[in-house]
Amino acid sequence: MKSELLKPYASGVLGKIIFFSLLLLLPLTAIPYGTAEAWWKAFFICAIFALTILWLIDGLLTQSWLSEGWGLVSPILTLALFSILQTLQFTKTNERPGGTTIPSWNTISADPFQTRFFVLQLLALMMAGVLLFRYLSSESRLRLLINVVIVVAVATAIFGILRQTTQHSLGFGLPLLKSGQGYAQFINKNHFALLIEMALGLTLGMVIGGGLKRQHLLIYIAALLPMWAALGLCGSRGGLIAMMTQVVTAVLVLGVVQQDRHVEVRSKAARLVRSWPIKFVLLVLLIGGVVFGTLWLGGDRLATTIEHSFDQLAEAPDQTREGASRNEIWRTTWRMFTANPLVGVGMGAYWAAVPAFHDASGRLTPQEAHNDYLELLASGGVVGLAIVAWFVVVVVRRTRRNLRSPDRFRRAACLGALIGITGVAVHSLLDFGLHLFVNAFVFTTLLVIATSKSRWAFQTAEETS
Repeated sequence: MKSELLKPYASGVLGKIIFFSLLLLLPLTAIPYGTAEAWWKAFFICAIFALTILWLIDGLLTQSWLSEGWGLVSPILTLALFSILQTLQFTKTNERPGGTTIPSWNTISADPFQTRFFVLQLLALMMAGVLLFRYLSSESRLRLLINVVIVVAVATAIFGILRQTTQHSLGFGLPLLKSGQGYAQFINKNHFALLIEMALGLTLGMVIGGGLKRQHLLIYIAALLPMWAALGLCGSRGGLIAMMTQVVTAVLVLGVVQQDRHVEVRSKAARLVRSWPIKFVLLVLLIGGVVFGTLWLGGDRLATTIEHSFDQLAEAPDQTREGASRNEIWRTTWRMFTANPLVGVGMGAYWAAVPAFHDASGRLTPQEAHNDYLELLASGGVVGLAIVAWFVVVVVRRTRRNLRSPDRFRRAACLGALIGITGVAVHSLLDFGLHLFVNAFVFTTLLVIATSKSRWAFQTAEETS
């Protein structure tokens, strides 16, 4: 009898440990260069799997594992299984001079080790999402999760601005940071931009979606300023394009979020604001303001970056034939896909397979496709693309449902997550920011916020109606 009474208490303690440990992992993954190195990735993968063990113990105590989220888990598990199949060895007979034949072993993946490591990272991120689905059990926890993501991004942005204005030698808090290279703690400025885009979208959605108390509104608006300033100062062209797309998305989706089926809109001013002509004018003003402010902040550095981006999309005219422009890398990636259209060259194995298709001198060999969609095609083929498309369909359906939630806070949180996800979707056309563990972790968090069907939200709305 006493043990039965202790089970709810033990389950509550385990739940708090798991949830707050996940919150702690968010800033920790951002600090070591965004968790770019393999051994840092391995450390955080082990940390998430340790929390998974606690989740299993909690499940044994309460017989409650995961009430929702299985629709998102299924395609991820399928992709993990497909990636494992890419690493399986199969025999192939080779004929040798003299009529002798010897069996040899081969795999679909050009680098089975990296493909297996990709599976570990994918499963760790999946489990992080599962744990968030399970323990994001109250509005206060959801607010806390959103606030942690925003605080991490704001701190990163401020650190980036300080580093840009004061660093003059090697090392700035972290020993490998070089003056004039990367931004904030990131070696690649585009990886920094992706993190800021996600948090900026989340903050913007909370502000315009009406999910904040009046006394907190100015705090969130103030948080937008350093993120926007750092995004303009870092000079990431993909980040700028993504930010413009986020503004468009915010204006277009805002009308859906503001709809409340339980309250009739009687104010003529409110109906006027929701009309399409006013939305169009608002959109033009917002984009114009963002563009002007960003150009004013970025100055010569931004102009140089934009000019350099056109060079990267053009043919390389020099005789060294480095093949380092994005246009050439994308053509190389497409050749990889057409050579292995069904199952690809292996998830995470792009770097090992690309030399055979890169028509250049070999002085510079691309390690990534600088386009996550093309890299998915090359790495996973049509099968991998179909699995990811399945995942996207599930996300879209669940997000549309939450945007129509009767709970205002749930709608605003979903809008913010959607704006952040939109930025990632656009930026991934030009870069590979999701390869960094911190960006993938924050992206997983946005997916959970956008798709979680929290029972407490609907209960609160029913109680107040």
